[in-house]
Amino acid sequence: MQKLHHWIDGQAQPPRSGGWLEVFDPCTAQPHAQVARGDAEDVEAAVAAAARAFPAWSALRNSDRAAWLEKLAVALESRIDTFARAESLDGGKPFALARDVEIPRAVSNLRFFAHAATQFASESHHGEAGLNYTLRPPLGVVATISPWNLPLYLFTWKIAPALAAGNTVVAKPSEVTPLTATMLGELAAEIGFPNGVLNIVHGLGPEVGEPLVTHPQVRAVSFTGSTAVGKRIASLAAPALKKVSLELGGKNPSLVFADSDWRAQTDTLVRSAFQNSGQICLCGSRLLIERSIYADFRDALVERVRNLQIGDPMAEGTQLGPLVSQAHLDKVMACLQRAREEGGRFLYGGNRIDRAGWFVEPTVIEGLGPDCASNREEIFGPVVTLQAFDTEAQALALANASDYGLSASLWTRDLDRAHRLSAQLRAGIVWVNTWLMRDLRTPFGGVGSSGLGREGGAEAMRFFTEPKNVCLALLP
Repeated sequence: MQKLHHWIDGQAQPPRSGGWLEVFDPCTAQPHAQVARGDAEDVEAAVAAAARAFPAWSALRNSDRAAWLEKLAVALESRIDTFARAESLDGGKPFALARDVEIPRAVSNLRFFAHAATQFASESHHGEAGLNYTLRPPLGVVATISPWNLPLYLFTWKIAPALAAGNTVVAKPSEVTPLTATMLGELAAEIGFPNGVLNIVHGLGPEVGEPLVTHPQVRAVSFTGSTAVGKRIASLAAPALKKVSLELGGKNPSLVFADSDWRAQTDTLVRSAFQNSGQICLCGSRLLIERSIYADFRDALVERVRNLQIGDPMAEGTQLGPLVSQAHLDKVMACLQRAREEGGRFLYGGNRIDRAGWFVEPTVIEGLGPDCASNREEIFGPVVTLQAFDTEAQALALANASDYGLSASLWTRDLDRAHRLSAQLRAGIVWVNTWLMRDLRTPFGGVGSSGLGREGGAEAMRFFTEPKNVCLALLP
């Protein structure tokens, strides 16, 4: 069985404790690898390596750091199929989704921030009190903690700006899906990436994540994951006044108005609810539909969902694979049982599929109001609820009836309405007549229980640097 080691100081290193964790294929529910079960000693070694590497890495010209990131992007791009197969095996996502969307996006992340390294600039101020200019030096050693649902996509989304800005990184990928992060570490070594600049430590949150967050030499923490863990990280980082960026959960509304081109857009709306089996923080899990089209829309939606192809992620045509783990399957099934107890009417799905692996039917539920747990708490599975509205004000109230505020999508031909509601929706990202269309220059993140801070573009570069103002008196 393949063993996935830490990647510390440019070398594969076994866990100092000798412990290993099983890594499962969600399609068969059988282990396919073992990953290092790290602890505080492994974290200490990785942070020490990163600290040693920081002076030379941060002293490079921006264009030299950019060249290293571009070199890594080129190497990854030449192995897209290999990484996509690994991602499919580890997470159960359709191979085509990994090959056509998620691994190419990881390449784009590396390439985008390679360019950002050469374009990132700061401010100067003149005419009020001398000449002021702002330096933005890197922080030092930073920690990135990435989730299991988009393993390489979000791993690179964090490490790329951190490295571009001149920091050295200790990264903790999810222990549930550690394969492609390990492969990226190996790829970095293959192209000669400087030792200690990128370090990868595997393991459980309490055993690796917490020592990493609290380590005195770690200057900032970028985390994507659950709201509960995000709150824990915030509490651990607070005593040291450590910078944190927290991209957390979502309970995202999709507002469908009668004047929209909803018949042509139904496939996109289905994709927005069920891509990656609903295991994306941006999925539109609450469909809000104008009452005059509710019945027609509902029937068209259910018909599309009924025809989704569920099966082996490696099979051609598969649209939905299994959930990522037994623990996550148990959580989603408990949420479905709760929806039944709350009085939800299941229009389709709601059951585990009788086959090997952690498969759940795509599920459509109606009859639940905005105050029930099924419409307030994140399920993170192939489950969507339907609610009808009569007026724009009611649609807005339903959309904002959540502690989360990550994203929303708005479907209408009325441009005034689009602008008006976009400004009032409680969300960090609003899509109009589309979903998951991303310009990497834009700020990404949410409000409320969806997190703290922003990633992407200049926001990410600012997070991973420390502004320092220099004021010069202008002598006569």
